[in-house]
Amino acid sequence: MTADTALELYAEGLADAIDPDEFSDAPWFLRYEDGDQVPLQLSHWCSDEIPGDTGLVRRCSGPTLDVGCGPGRLAAAVAQLGLPVLGLDISPAAVRIARNRGALVVQRSVFDPLPGEGGWQHVLLADGNIGIGGNPARLLRRCGALLDVGGTVLTEVDPPGTPTRSCVVRIESATGRSSDTFPWAHLGADSVEQVAAAAELAVAELWTEADRWFASLRSP
Repeated sequence: MTADTALELYAEGLADAIDPDEFSDAPWFLRYEDGDQVPLQLSHWCSDEIPGDTGLVRRCSGPTLDVGCGPGRLAAAVAQLGLPVLGLDISPAAVRIARNRGALVVQRSVFDPLPGEGGWQHVLLADGNIGIGGNPARLLRRCGALLDVGGTVLTEVDPPGTPTRSCVVRIESATGRSSDTFPWAHLGADSVEQVAAAAELAVAELWTEADRWFASLRSP
């Protein structure tokens, strides 16, 4: 039987998350090649704000690019500050939801040609999006190239003690449906300085809020 694509299952998960009559606790998972699984926080991503967002959004002071914006929670929050902000996502379903909440979003990968390259003051990588592409150093190097002079990459990372790793994952539903695989990665707070250096960036700040960990990176 042909597997659903990851984007197809992600779209179904988002539809469940925005429909309170249908959503149940953690029905969608990220499955790792070693058998581990973690619930996808789809209801959080579809909400207006989750704990820990405040400090991240307040560090935006100019044009901001929200990479992997999903349903547009953070893009909408930055826009409410009166700042120019553009969201990026490869999921058509996520882009539709984000646009419906008023966020300016394009359906595109961060590795595609993008508007305003070299002119963004901030690039956001939240909600695990440091994992995009399975290679955090490559992703951070690309994000650094999108920044204006003095700009920052504001990324969420895993707590200290969490292994930094590249892996292959799939999306699964509680009913046993499974997507095709795609590359993913994790970056622990302990490894941020080393990985940032490989991307020709430096750690300007490391902070924690509401049990979430973040780093601000800039050109050295």
